Amino acid sequence: MVMTVDDSASVRQMVSFTLREAGYDVVEACDGLDALAKIDNPNLKLVVTDLNMPNMDGIELIRRLRATPAHKFTPIIMLTTESQGEKKLEGKNAGATGWIVKPFKPEQLIAVIKKVMG
Repeated sequence: MVMTVDDSASVRQMVSFTLREAGYDVVEACDGLDALAKIDNPNLKLVVTDLNMPNMDGIELIRRLRATPAHKFTPIIMLTTESQGEKKLEGKNAGATGWIVKPFKPEQLIAVIKKVMG
């Protein structure tokens, strides 16, 4: 199971469609707080999260997930319009596994997911 977290419903639906077409089960969340409320699932294998969201951004979500034993090593991919080195470093330091800049191609997303999931 993969969780996609984005405040844009259209991006969330596009990511979910891409993942389902590739054979993944998907759960959606609209921001970091929504993700934390839905994340208690032992079958969760990966999180794809936006950076800039209301209520709780992607960096804080990663920090909170990394602080829990269940998700300390869960792969987390940032999917964002941010391409600045400073933000990437902040994401990496928080525990992001990978970084994809929007706009992205569906095959690019699937390739990165397959790479980080092994």
